Amino acid sequence: MGEVLSQSEIDSLLQALSTGDLDMENIPDKNEKQAKNYDFKRPAKFSKENLRTLEIIFEHYGRLLSTNLPVYLRKNIQVSVASSETVIFSEFTNALSNPVILGISSFAPLTGNIIVELAPNLGFAMIDRMLGGQGNPLSKNRDFSEIEMSILEKIMVVCVQLIREPWKNVVDISPMLDRIETNAQFAQIISPNDMVAIVTLNLKIGEVEGFMNVCLPYFTLESIMDKLNTKFWFSTMQDKTDEDYEEYIATLIGKVDIPIKAVLGTSSIAVSDFVNLVPGDIIRLDAKIDSEMDIYVGNIKKFKALPGKNKERYAVRVTEVLREE
Repeated sequence: MGEVLSQSEIDSLLQALSTGDLDMENIPDKNEKQAKNYDFKRPAKFSKENLRTLEIIFEHYGRLLSTNLPVYLRKNIQVSVASSETVIFSEFTNALSNPVILGISSFAPLTGNIIVELAPNLGFAMIDRMLGGQGNPLSKNRDFSEIEMSILEKIMVVCVQLIREPWKNVVDISPMLDRIETNAQFAQIISPNDMVAIVTLNLKIGEVEGFMNVCLPYFTLESIMDKLNTKFWFSTMQDKTDEDYEEYIATLIGKVDIPIKAVLGTSSIAVSDFVNLVPGDIIRLDAKIDSEMDIYVGNIKKFKALPGKNKERYAVRVTEVLREE
């Protein structure tokens, strides 16, 4: 609905026309199309529809991160999509800090690579958490050691593998982490002037908050650009049945590490005898050599087993499964 003029505005307009202050020929025609400047150095290869579809895909990816990473970090993680934009690759690399965590990953069967960038404060928080700390970042960033890079590589492998599930409605991909770089100069996967889409995720690990940027080059996504629209994405969605959901939950549970211990037997000795133990002393247990051992999963007795050896290691052979009933 057009703007409604007041009586005083109408009178002022009529007076301007009568005095010649306003020329009807100079009034722009609303039907006339306005020309827009086009920068050929930065062609708009990603439409708003493409970016919106990428946001939907990575919203799903964020939910997977918030579900799977706590298995390894043992801490609550919140993930949300902050923004999506298109820039040239040189602008993306010039904005990176030093040091930086760059996971360079293949995007097979599509050509080229993608980059998953993790903020250094999140990286140090993850390392601290994996090593038994509270998950606190460093007060001042520094270069990562080889041991820290090895720990980060395990986390980045998980993050890259989780990308596959959200993309199933568009294309079945098999992403693989090629390498991790801490210097942007060694992550030149495409020409500096090529266009890329940047999807920014906001991660919060406990009290530590930072960004994860996923860099998707147009060169890599060019063959599936016609599928990056919400209409195609929703048309290919399949409702998950309860069986699929149960299988998904079972897969997540299968990744959890649990302690298992085999108890040879028990014994009671005085504290004075305990502190004076030396190599060669014998402690008599309450079990015989040929008797079955108790196998505990966590603190629950689940199996009976016989002791033995497997090559050069001690082992047990399960003889009975203890049911709850």
